[in-house]
Amino acid sequence: MRVAFAGTPDAAVPTLTALLDSEHEVAFVVTRPDAPKGRGRVLTPSPIAEVASTNGIRTLKPAKLTEIANEFVDVDCVVVVAYGGLVPRELLEVPKHGWINVHFSLLPHWRGAAPVQYAILSGDDVTGVTTFQIDEGLDTGPMLAYLTTSIYSSEAATDLLDRLAIEGAQLALATVAGLQTGAIHPLHQPIDGISHAPKITVEDARIRWSDPALAVDRRIRAVTSEPGAWSMFGDVRYKIDPVELQPDVADLAPGQVELRDGKVLVGTGSHAVSLRTLQESGRNPVAAKAWFNNQSSAVIFA
Repeated sequence: MRVAFAGTPDAAVPTLTALLDSEHEVAFVVTRPDAPKGRGRVLTPSPIAEVASTNGIRTLKPAKLTEIANEFVDVDCVVVVAYGGLVPRELLEVPKHGWINVHFSLLPHWRGAAPVQYAILSGDDVTGVTTFQIDEGLDTGPMLAYLTTSIYSSEAATDLLDRLAIEGAQLALATVAGLQTGAIHPLHQPIDGISHAPKITVEDARIRWSDPALAVDRRIRAVTSEPGAWSMFGDVRYKIDPVELQPDVADLAPGQVELRDGKVLVGTGSHAVSLRTLQESGRNPVAAKAWFNNQSSAVIFA
């Protein structure tokens, strides 16, 4: 099939690469305009733009998709992975097979911008990838195919997303092939089990030490590394990396920090967790023990 591809971040790269290596023709790539990056705020192409450039694929970076509406007339479908923009209603039915979205959840569970983060935050044991035809709603279109996978107990959102991106690439290929042969037919999403995963905010990423330890652990893993879990010590904000559960330590108050047997422990609403590394804003990460030994007073996170 002659396809177009729309995507922006690293999570979209495996699907684009898989399409480029397949028998399908990638007519062009659509990605978000170059964005400021780093301390120098230098305008930088998206990861998808870089892959497309390396492979000599024509790349379009419109502010709005309506600016390039005529481009979609000559493609059979548009494969979309985390493009970052809405598809206008008037473009949805232009390609023969529509716009095929690769979504990192088992729809209708976790519709929205942050399905991977919410799956971890909510303690889901299983997640997956769904391909569906985009309609006018938010991840509400008819499903085409899906796959399932377990969520590991120590897995952070970045690790899970990396896995789903690779598995989703193969699902995208299978979906395009199924549409080409007529083996795949769209099915309406179930009306039961709908849940929503809006964008994670910085405030969402603040650790609530009064929560049970398992909830603290899930929150930290869910927001690693974007936007990153954080807590305050005095007037200093620290980014906290994933922790280890310490179920045998239950005598620390929420947020209270102590060094025991070489481990930096923090109390929660149930039992303690141990810190590995943490990072003061604007500085490099440090090992938890080295950081604790440099403190001159009692440590309590808030």
